[in-house]
Amino acid sequence: MSTPLWTADDAATALGCPAPSRDWTASGVSIDSRTLQPGDLFVALTGPHRDAHGFVADALRGNAAAAIVSRRPENIAADAPLLVVPDTQAALEALGAAACARSEARRIAVTGSVGKTGTKEMLRLVLGAQAPTHASVGSYNNLWGVPLTLARMPRETVYGVFELGMNHAGELAPLSRQVKPQVAIVTAIEAVHLEYFGSVAEIADAKAEIFAGMGPGGVAVLNRDNAHFARLAKKAEAAGLARIVGFGSDATAEARLIDCSLHATCSAVTAAIGGTRLDYCLAVPGRHWVMNSLAVLAAVQAVGADVGAAAASLARMTPPKGRGQRFRVALDEGGFDLIDESYNANPVAMRAALAVLGRATIKSGGRRIAVFGDMRELGVQAPLLHAGLAADIAENKIDLVFCCGPMMAHLFEALPVARRGAHAADSAALAPVVRRAVRTGDTVLVKGSLGSRMAPVVEALRALDTGGRELPRVVNGS
Repeated sequence: MSTPLWTADDAATALGCPAPSRDWTASGVSIDSRTLQPGDLFVALTGPHRDAHGFVADALRGNAAAAIVSRRPENIAADAPLLVVPDTQAALEALGAAACARSEARRIAVTGSVGKTGTKEMLRLVLGAQAPTHASVGSYNNLWGVPLTLARMPRETVYGVFELGMNHAGELAPLSRQVKPQVAIVTAIEAVHLEYFGSVAEIADAKAEIFAGMGPGGVAVLNRDNAHFARLAKKAEAAGLARIVGFGSDATAEARLIDCSLHATCSAVTAAIGGTRLDYCLAVPGRHWVMNSLAVLAAVQAVGADVGAAAASLARMTPPKGRGQRFRVALDEGGFDLIDESYNANPVAMRAALAVLGRATIKSGGRRIAVFGDMRELGVQAPLLHAGLAADIAENKIDLVFCCGPMMAHLFEALPVARRGAHAADSAALAPVVRRAVRTGDTVLVKGSLGSRMAPVVEALRALDTGGRELPRVVNGS
């Protein structure tokens, strides 16, 4: 019988509140009654737009083990299993702190302007093949996602992997202090969230806050090719970290790319990790994935896991939802390939996605088609950064571009007429236009910031499938 994640007494002790009136055990922790699983401990968070105390009754009817509340909700039975605390956000953080304290897990934290979630998922895959591993779900990387991930960490976890995100200075340090990572990866520093920063150097300083929760034995894994490597390294040294490991193609990188062969659906990589040469297949396409795989292997080495086995595991990697998933959409007369990059976008990620599309194998009569929504949080440079993608579109021989949103209008105007598919105000207006335009042999890339809502375009294109299949065919080079 598995050990419960939380007992009633353990949770009460962690929260410093009175013991519950009756005993219970919880197998999970939830902050959303819509996705709650039977046996979860429900935490009723109060946010700027919604107070989850209104959903406590729903959670208990859904067989929640208990609920953490800051006040007794109406229409709740007198003997309902409640833990009453002054502040439910602080309670969630206290649960996370207790889970962290009782575990001997080696913890890796991942941040950066781009590639956080993919890097975290690579770590989940390669470490999970070697020992019990716990990792953030999706992009649970903020003030509630991080403590929630910690609170869900089982006692027997050997490796913990946590994604830490921010878009303002001062957000990352408290998250790092909660996780207390032994290893921190900073994937890259780029011109992202410029709306909230005066310069990219300020972004680097904000990302360096990841070192705040690390002890003197900590290891920083930094992008040696990035222009802000020295700035980050100096911050790591000031934080008292024991080691700084560089990754990249730079000759001085400890996790160094020797060679790679980039293909339409995968990459063949030769690298030196801590002086050991490794040849491996990474089953997702793109140089950006290759570079972050070096960081993954450096972190694996830093936590004492088997680097060779980890490299071999990368042959089973598939991209997370909305970050490069591939679908084959069957049509009566053939079909087309769809690349779903709808979860997020910034100039660096856009260029990387265009490079992947540029390497797609196109059959006779097919075209490379890009469908783009606005990139958000770029500040006054947004028009120029959007229009600047025109050069990458030309370089990668993209045949047709469809755009939506006010900022993508700048890109649309920068394109030659022959490459202009259509521009619309939003994704809802653009989706039917793209549906009518695609044909057999095409490869279609859909990408935009989450706020641009490009996922409905993906669903509209998948709905064209005449094969009756509900699940995607993931193309991973196998």
